[in-house]
Amino acid sequence: MPARRFDGRRVRAVRRAAELVQSQVAQVVGVRDTAVASWETGHSTPPPEKLPALARALGQDLDELFPRDGLPDLADLRADAGYAQRDTRAVTKTKSTGAVANAERGRRRLSDALVHPLATAYGVRVEALLAAQERSFGHEIPEPQTGRRAPAAAEPAAGRQPRSIAEKIADLLELSGPDARPTHAEIARRGNERSGSPVLTERLVAELHAGTRTAASPETLKALALALDAPELFFSTDDREVERIVSGIRLVKDGFSGMAARGRDGGLPAELMDYISGVFQQIRRTELPDHPAQGPEET
Repeated sequence: MPARRFDGRRVRAVRRAAELVQSQVAQVVGVRDTAVASWETGHSTPPPEKLPALARALGQDLDELFPRDGLPDLADLRADAGYAQRDTRAVTKTKSTGAVANAERGRRRLSDALVHPLATAYGVRVEALLAAQERSFGHEIPEPQTGRRAPAAAEPAAGRQPRSIAEKIADLLELSGPDARPTHAEIARRGNERSGSPVLTERLVAELHAGTRTAASPETLKALALALDAPELFFSTDDREVERIVSGIRLVKDGFSGMAARGRDGGLPAELMDYISGVFQQIRRTELPDHPAQGPEET
């Protein structure tokens, strides 16, 4: 079965970009808040039949948020319609899921009496359901409407996959903590002020954060980096060591800032705070040597 690709980090980014909390998503999907949290952190993945409701809760297209390599088989059609296998008993008016289970496993084809009600429930033509059934039996069958054959699965890239802009934004915002996390409008305003160019808008930041826009111009990435207190290199390289260094610097910086704000033992001396601020400003402006940048495609 060509299962849909699920990325918990992207789900988290899309949810935050939509300004939804986990409990709101959980209510639409029909699960506990802890289930959504577990999906986003990668500790578990949702059942395939929950993906349509999850995409709907996030206001996203199912195929765009959770793409699939290949054409669907019977189990895929069922899951895309939001049915668990046990739910098909109400559709087929039978006491057991055996007929559906056997067809999905490529053991015994559906009887004629079950084909039409399942096609209706799944929201597909009978021809499409029968083609999906043949795929469950291991036969490569094109879609009857178009004659389109299943696309070849993408070859895995050597080494680690490049991280998206959305993932990097999510990581930087995570370091800010929920109370200090800026809104998309604040990020746009801060980036435009610091870069001296009106290149960011609230909508653009939201799209980059959600992953619905996957590339940006060098000017946009520069303003975004300045807004999030990161060097421009953070968005233009796939070097994980650079990301770890930036994250560590952010944590140290926030720790010093928090100590000063709390005024513990009278707070840090003004001269020391000025020195620390100067160091971080210098780091933010510095491009690390021997790490050639790999800029994204222009939009």
